[in-house]
Amino acid sequence: MVFEIWNREIIMETDEVVVIGAGTAGLIAAKSIAAHGIKVTVYDRKEKLGYPVKASGVISIRGLESLRISYKKAVTNDLYGAIIHTGRESFTVHAEKPVAHVVDRLILNEICYDECLDAGASVKKGIGVSSAMLDKFSKKSIIVGADGAVSTVAKHFGFPPIEKYVLTFKAEYRTMEDSENVELFFDNNVTPGFFGWIIPKGDGTIEVGVGIDSKRGNSKHAFDSFVRTKYVAEQINGKEPRNQAASIIPVMLRKKFVDEEKKVLLVGDAAGQVKASTGGGIVLGGNAAIMVGNAVYEHISHGKQLVEYEKAWRQKFGRDIAMHSMVRNFYSRSSLRSLAFAMKTAKKLGFESLLSKYGDMDSPSLIIKRVFLRKRN
Repeated sequence: MVFEIWNREIIMETDEVVVIGAGTAGLIAAKSIAAHGIKVTVYDRKEKLGYPVKASGVISIRGLESLRISYKKAVTNDLYGAIIHTGRESFTVHAEKPVAHVVDRLILNEICYDECLDAGASVKKGIGVSSAMLDKFSKKSIIVGADGAVSTVAKHFGFPPIEKYVLTFKAEYRTMEDSENVELFFDNNVTPGFFGWIIPKGDGTIEVGVGIDSKRGNSKHAFDSFVRTKYVAEQINGKEPRNQAASIIPVMLRKKFVDEEKKVLLVGDAAGQVKASTGGGIVLGGNAAIMVGNAVYEHISHGKQLVEYEKAWRQKFGRDIAMHSMVRNFYSRSSLRSLAFAMKTAKKLGFESLLSKYGDMDSPSLIIKRVFLRKRN
């Protein structure tokens, strides 16, 4: 039936660009492409876009502003910093003004959908794209794969695989208390290869979640262990979980995410454009989506290569991607004792105040630059 719908509606007309996946990255890409006056259609297998919500919604304010979307209706809480726990040690980063927002990911997706349509793009819901459809699209259209961590587009067109993933599991609890800090918990005995978290959503609800290396266990089992720890159990206080969800997050950038010959570009999780240290991909993927729009326009209008998108993205974000990977490699391989020692040492060296003043959750290289300039001045 899906193929019949596609056959009836699509074959008669040709889009210059086809976007597969109507998540945030896919919709921003389509909006950016359509804003250049290019005919573009987005396909998504879901009837209700963005549902169920599987990802957390902590996004830096600076990062949100860079996406050029009217995101404010999606904001549920302001965050001033983070409390990082390793065993009995804790490390607090707290700014004088909000540095991040907690956003409702479903509302954010709806905003992106509306802006995508306003720009002139078409969105077709409830249509799962098959290999046969991809082959037909590829004969006449540029294809943008924005179909998530386990990308059908990437697999079909033979892109290099992503070999590192994090498995997550999260749930919400009604506590009637709000906070202005997210809390992170590092213990490879409980969350091997990643960490646990508590996010105050701003409505008396907290999100409790864990991530683990995909090769080191089961995320639901890790979650069950995490919520039994003394500190987390006290926060939950016997409340029943709701809105439980599991997901898979790439923590490795694909070695290649543009195929010039086949005219296929990958964006967002499909390209592995995620911070390996935290699993956050909205800012990196959203900025990549804007770059996709510019590259597609330059290709269609001026004959420039599509691979310029990949070059531009790597030039802008490559250094930070490498640094996020270094951070994750450190904590994922360290014992609880080693992490606690490192945290205690960092506190003695004054890193709490430095990060509170100069920290940036998206760009480790910017932190270093700010601290260096401070010392010079």
